Amino acid sequence: MTTPARLPTFFISHGGGPWPWMKEMTRGAYDGLERALGAMPALFGARPRAILMLSAHWEEPAFTVQAHPAPGMIYDYGGFPEHTYHIHYRAPGDPALAERVHTLLTAAGLPAAVDAERGFDHGMFSPMAAIYPAADMPTVQLSLRRGLDPAEHLALGRALAPLRDEGIVIVGSGLSYHNLRNFGPAAQAPSAAFDGWLHQVLPTPGPARDAALVAWAQAPAARQAHPREEHLLPLMVAVGAAESEAGSRIYHEANFMGGISVSSFMFGQTPA
Repeated sequence: MTTPARLPTFFISHGGGPWPWMKEMTRGAYDGLERALGAMPALFGARPRAILMLSAHWEEPAFTVQAHPAPGMIYDYGGFPEHTYHIHYRAPGDPALAERVHTLLTAAGLPAAVDAERGFDHGMFSPMAAIYPAADMPTVQLSLRRGLDPAEHLALGRALAPLRDEGIVIVGSGLSYHNLRNFGPAAQAPSAAFDGWLHQVLPTPGPARDAALVAWAQAPAARQAHPREEHLLPLMVAVGAAESEAGSRIYHEANFMGGISVSSFMFGQTPA
């Protein structure tokens, strides 16, 4: 029997709102991100069994796993065109994976719950529309935990690491810069400073990387880049699940949306 290859983990910048359904309005602003997301399946090696996605847009008192076999849609955004409140991304869920996740978290002593009703939020369906346009990859979402403790989310990643040997790709979906009150040219300096720190810290695995992530608020322009850290915490999970492996930047733009530096990262290697 062939031993499954260990799959890499990812932290992706997922863009704003339902952007894949607004291309005529964004006028090419998302072309680079779309290309990078669309290239991700090649980084998985063989087709995975499923994706486990941590979205910045779901927080619960306990880490909560989505268990619906055919999740619906959550239009968790405002001010967008009417048609974006009627879009569908009909990827299947995976209740067996949800049960496995719950078992791993319980065994690790982490607070865990199951939600059999929750649908997909745009932190999932917007990037997945570029990664798997056919919506044919089983996907399960897992929440962040309220309080947004970085050490706890690193521990969550460690608990989930066995999934990498079971055909599951772990994806943290957030943004490397998320300050809705400071976009455009004014965001250029703080986003570049924080993005540069990520690029410096993430490649080298070990205790120093973990310590830097726990103390992320001390990084250059950290609170300008993330006034609230929910869009950064999915990174901790991706790193925790690949704690002994190097990180590499798989997407970067220095002038996204008129002046923002944004990046996405992979941890581990593409299976041979």
